[in-house]
Amino acid sequence: MEAVVERENLWRAYERVMRNKGAGGIDKMTVEQLKPHLQQHWPRIRQALLEGSYMPQAVRAVDIPKTGSVQGPGGVRTLGIPTVVDRLIQQALLQVLQPIFEPTISDSSHGFRPGRSAQQAVRQASQYIAQGRTWVVDIDLEKFFDRVNHDTLMQRLSRYIEDARVLKLIRRHLEAGMLREGLVSLRTQGTPQGGPLSPLLSNVLLTDLDRELERRGLSFARYADDCNIFVRSQKAGEHLMGWIVPWLEHTLKLRVNPDKSAVDRTWRRAFLGYAWQANGKRRIAATALSRLRQAVKAAVRLGCGLAKTVAELTPLLRGWMGYFKLTEARKPLEELDGWIRRRLRCLLWRQAKRVHARARMLMRRQLEQSRAWKSATNGHGPWWNSGASHMNQAFPKAWFNKQGLVSLLDTHQRLLLTDRTAVCGTARTVV
Repeated sequence: MEAVVERENLWRAYERVMRNKGAGGIDKMTVEQLKPHLQQHWPRIRQALLEGSYMPQAVRAVDIPKTGSVQGPGGVRTLGIPTVVDRLIQQALLQVLQPIFEPTISDSSHGFRPGRSAQQAVRQASQYIAQGRTWVVDIDLEKFFDRVNHDTLMQRLSRYIEDARVLKLIRRHLEAGMLREGLVSLRTQGTPQGGPLSPLLSNVLLTDLDRELERRGLSFARYADDCNIFVRSQKAGEHLMGWIVPWLEHTLKLRVNPDKSAVDRTWRRAFLGYAWQANGKRRIAATALSRLRQAVKAAVRLGCGLAKTVAELTPLLRGWMGYFKLTEARKPLEELDGWIRRRLRCLLWRQAKRVHARARMLMRRQLEQSRAWKSATNGHGPWWNSGASHMNQAFPKAWFNKQGLVSLLDTHQRLLLTDRTAVCGTARTVV
């Protein structure tokens, strides 16, 4: 605990909390109010931490879409937002505990770790598939963060933490109530996401699963509670599923969701938003493609001008392509690019509400007067016109590029080139 409250560690934790910003907890204190609050109250808080008497406040319940992005299937996840002071203390705890637990975590675990990413987990899965492990045991832990058994987790923490004050503080954070609609409910299980400490605690608990899989010589990739185990046959997969379900329930007190878990061919399942073709090449899962389309539809609104719409789409498309840069399938990106441009052409057609406005719009884009008027009066709806030759000629891909619209295919090619250049540069350095 002395290391937790040490001045330099607290300052690093404070800077991290300020960078992350985030909403306030039940006391409604903002990150901007944290510094003056600490100047007045930190000596008392520090003393309580050192004495082992500090009591965290309840967390504020916030429901968000399960992925928080367009990467995978939907649903709702409940976050537990601690107060800003408790976030600071959790961050200070994390900075001391992570170096202790990091060496104990499996190399096949990629979530919530420094220098690790979902792309690394996907690359590892690709390696297993290339080796002929084309059957996957897809394990879905039912409401994992809501169902973590506190006693089981604390037992694993105590293997490496001897300071009773730290263990007691972590337990109090786990058991802090949750405020929802004015009522505070007690928590007897779970480690809700929202605080800095929860990701590390999830890895500590699931490390026992990793070690058991390694002990049995199995090939797997895990990202947080998303775990795929790769085997060479259906029989091996079914045998594996037969023991892993009761093992998880008995040893870690976790429940496997039978509706979402399966033994199947790799090309019929998705992992972290990616899927694989029968030839082993990576592609983007259909659910992720569908979710991006939904996000684009939400961004392309009739009341917004093209410039504002493109500005809203830019971070969405760049972030999405940055995540899915490992895809080896070009065609879905080409189709998405064409579909997005068509949505924007549809927006332009609808915004030019009258025949005269549509004809003038087409003539400004160098269409002949007779063709412009014929197109403007064709009687078809906005979506039909957005895909017609007159709108494609008037507003080609080059025009949208000048407006700043991100092309997924072009961005993907640039990212691949950057990665190859980085790899070649590393190779030259090694030589």
